[in-house]
Amino acid sequence: MDLAKLLGLTLLSLVITGILIVPFIDFLYKIKLRRQNQRTVDIFNKPTPFFDKYNKWKVGTPFGGGVLIIGVVTVLSLWSWGIFAVNARLWVIIVLLFAFISFGALGLYDDIKKLINNPGRFAFFGLRFRHKFLLQWALAFLIALILYFQLDYSTIFIRGIGLLDLGFLYILLAMLAIVSFVNAFNIADGLDGLSSGLFLICLGAFLAISSTALDSTLAIFIAILIGSVAAFLYFNIFKARIWLGDVGSMSLGATLAVIGLLSNKLIALAVIGGVFVIEIGSSLIQILGKKYLGRKIFPVAPFHLLLLKRGWEEPKIVMRAWLFGFFFAVLGLFIAFLSD
Repeated sequence: MDLAKLLGLTLLSLVITGILIVPFIDFLYKIKLRRQNQRTVDIFNKPTPFFDKYNKWKVGTPFGGGVLIIGVVTVLSLWSWGIFAVNARLWVIIVLLFAFISFGALGLYDDIKKLINNPGRFAFFGLRFRHKFLLQWALAFLIALILYFQLDYSTIFIRGIGLLDLGFLYILLAMLAIVSFVNAFNIADGLDGLSSGLFLICLGAFLAISSTALDSTLAIFIAILIGSVAAFLYFNIFKARIWLGDVGSMSLGATLAVIGLLSNKLIALAVIGGVFVIEIGSSLIQILGKKYLGRKIFPVAPFHLLLLKRGWEEPKIVMRAWLFGFFFAVLGLFIAFLSD
């Protein structure tokens, strides 16, 4: 598929999302799906006073923008695949939409839970973090099975070693990549425009990879997703009028991982998403330090909160992160094309 058509789909997606997002924000205000004046907790159910200190001014901002992105991108992608992708690969479409929608549904559960003042009245809404974490692994397992059995993905290229056939180990590696990026994206989605801006940079890199590989099925989806997220980012930059919510962060995190897996560029994925890797890496080190050493490794985590504590302003952190994201994207593309 030629570049002009892909750019046209990006513009179409951007315009449609841009038209719908203002009434959608009004709708979120109407149903009161917005941040409440309450204390947040970490995965150990302990208060996070530092996070609350720097985010208390954001009380009242609606979240759930991922619902609009998922809706627009899904409809436009199905329409575009039917018109432009003559040789569209059915299982690629299935795995993309399954990851995109299923992780979004899991995130939507979390967003809806925030509206429930007394979770004890609703048994389903009492689901703990570890149970949601297990559901993430279950969804990732289903996606990995499709990649392995239906699409025959089982190899990874390592420069200097060559092509390695991992066999069933590929399923575990794919699951790890998906769950890692879901949580990395969710962790990074703590500053206005941070995760969505980084995500756009990553998508640009993978659009270049899929276009070069002549994979029209994947390229169409990425092009449409770029347009929709770009329109959302206009309203998500500091000071944000809307946030992705867990429905958006989980959906987009899983989708980024699946795009990397479908491109068969797993190592490049880790580099292109380098800032996400730093964010989840700092959080993981902090968690392990608390659990096994009984103390914090960093004053606060993830990394963007550490910069806030050092006195950096939120827009400065976000823009510097975008610059690093661009560097990692170029480096990841360099690695990806070396393996071709």
